[in-house]
Amino acid sequence: MTTAVVILNWNGRDLLKQFLPSVISFSEEANIYVADNASTDDSVAFVKENFPQVKIIQNKENGGFAKGYNDALSGLTEDIFVLLNSDVEVTENWLKPILEIFNNEPKTAALQPKILDFKKKDHFEYAGAAGGFIDKYGYPFCRGRIFETLEKDYGQYNEDVPIFWASGACLVIRKNVYWEAGALDKDFFAHQEEIDLCWRIHNLGYQVKSCGAAIVYHVGGATLDNMNPRKTFFNFRNSLYMLLKNVPAPNVYAILLMRMILDGIAGMKFIAAGKFSHLYAILQAHSAFYRNFKKIHSKRKSVPKNTEYFQLKSIIWSYFCLGKKEFSKLK
Repeated sequence: MTTAVVILNWNGRDLLKQFLPSVISFSEEANIYVADNASTDDSVAFVKENFPQVKIIQNKENGGFAKGYNDALSGLTEDIFVLLNSDVEVTENWLKPILEIFNNEPKTAALQPKILDFKKKDHFEYAGAAGGFIDKYGYPFCRGRIFETLEKDYGQYNEDVPIFWASGACLVIRKNVYWEAGALDKDFFAHQEEIDLCWRIHNLGYQVKSCGAAIVYHVGGATLDNMNPRKTFFNFRNSLYMLLKNVPAPNVYAILLMRMILDGIAGMKFIAAGKFSHLYAILQAHSAFYRNFKKIHSKRKSVPKNTEYFQLKSIIWSYFCLGKKEFSKLK
C-alpha cells in the first residue's frame, strides 16, 4: 500500500521552510508532494532548491482548498492520500498507526490523527482536535473542542474511535474512496468541504475514524484567521450547502428552516459584540445559498433515505444553555 503526503501551498514559502522538514524527516513511508495553487511568491523555487526530494505539482489556478486538491490528486497513483496543511508539524512515526488501521480495517476509508495546538502543545487545536461530529442542524464540534473552548490534552481521547468527520488539516483517505465519494466539492472553495466529503463517505457505507496514537501540531489560522469575516462567510454558507446536499428527506427543509432561525440569533450575537462585518458575512452567506440553491440541490442524487448520523440534537443548546463545554460531558 503506497502513500502520498500532499501539501497544498499558496504563497506559503515561510510555512514550508518551517514545517516541511518535519514532514520529510518523519514520513519515510510516503512520497511527499507540494501542490502549488498558482502562488505568486517564490514557494516553488524555494522547495526545488532546498528540498529536491519533494515532488512539485503546479496547479494552473488558485481554486481554493477543494479544487486545488482535486486538481493535484487527479494525477497521483498512490493508494492512500494524506491531505496535509502547510502549517502542520508532524511527529516521529505519526503515519504508522494510521496505515496499520487501513491495513486491518477495509471498511475504514478516512482517518485523522490527534491534532494539537502548535502554540500550546498540551491543548487540542481548533481544526479537528481528536475527531469531528455535527449536530442535527449542521454545527460542527470535536472531541476536545466545542466552539471556542479548547480542552487540555491529558490522554482522554487517545482511543481510536469512529467519528463523523476528519479534519482537512490532516485528512488521510483511501484513493479509491476519495474518487468514489465524488472528491471535495469545489463549490465550497474552502472550509467544511471535508465534512461534506466525510458525510458522503458514510453514505457509501464506509467508516471514518480518529487515530489517537498519531499526533500532529497545527498552527491554525495561517491562511485565514479564525476571526476573519471571510471565514465566517464560508462557514455559514458551506454549512447550508452541506445540509441541503446530505440531510435525508423529508427532514431537510425543516432543518434548513431551523438553521435560518439559529443563524439569525448568531447575527444578533455579532451585533451585540459590535462585530458588524461578521453579521454582513452571514447575510452574504445566506444570499449566496439562495442564489445557488438549485445547483446545490441537484447534488442530492445519492442521499440514502431515513439515515441520520447526528450525535446530538443541538450543540448550541448544550454549550450555551446547559454549560457543557467539554465533549466528555455531552450525552
